[in-house]
Amino acid sequence: MRLLTLCVVVLMWIPSASLAQAPAGVPVFKITPIQSTIRFGVKASVPIEGTFTKWDATMTFTSTDPLTGVIDIKIDAASVDTGSGMKDKKLKSKDFFNVNEDPYILFHSTKKVQTGADTFELDGNFTIRGVTKDEKLVMKASGVGTGSVTVEGTMAFDRKEYGMNSGIPFIKIADRVEVIVSLKYERISGPPMVLKKF
Repeated sequence: MRLLTLCVVVLMWIPSASLAQAPAGVPVFKITPIQSTIRFGVKASVPIEGTFTKWDATMTFTSTDPLTGVIDIKIDAASVDTGSGMKDKKLKSKDFFNVNEDPYILFHSTKKVQTGADTFELDGNFTIRGVTKDEKLVMKASGVGTGSVTVEGTMAFDRKEYGMNSGIPFIKIADRVEVIVSLKYERISGPPMVLKKF
């Protein structure tokens, strides 16, 4: 009898504990991969542009204020696709992405500042080839306050600061690399975000 009573008490407690742990009044978003892309480009004597076909990205909030949002991006470096097998092989090598030893390219935002009606600057930790440095993602968000938000941003970095000092035979490559993200998120639960008006 005591065992039965204990089981009933436990079963009654579990749902309330789950509800207590769930964030209340916080918008929850899920990415729509088919409508999102992560691209890169670098000026060169022969243009080098491409996409990453395997990656994941999350956007989490602690309130309805967009400035509380944190963006995390995890890219499978080996999924690089420039449309050229020769370029892809070189970019995957130890001279560039070094995918065998450092398979992931990461970005984790640490601070967000609203710079305009729908523009933001995100400081964050960018990791490539196992080297982490502070970089800035300049972005524009459309659809804030609705059920669908699109984030488009650009981050530029110096490849040599991450140990990518080599070149590609017969191709002159600039040091500055641009990463362009276009991410579409759908709000799956919680209230809409409230954007500060400028």
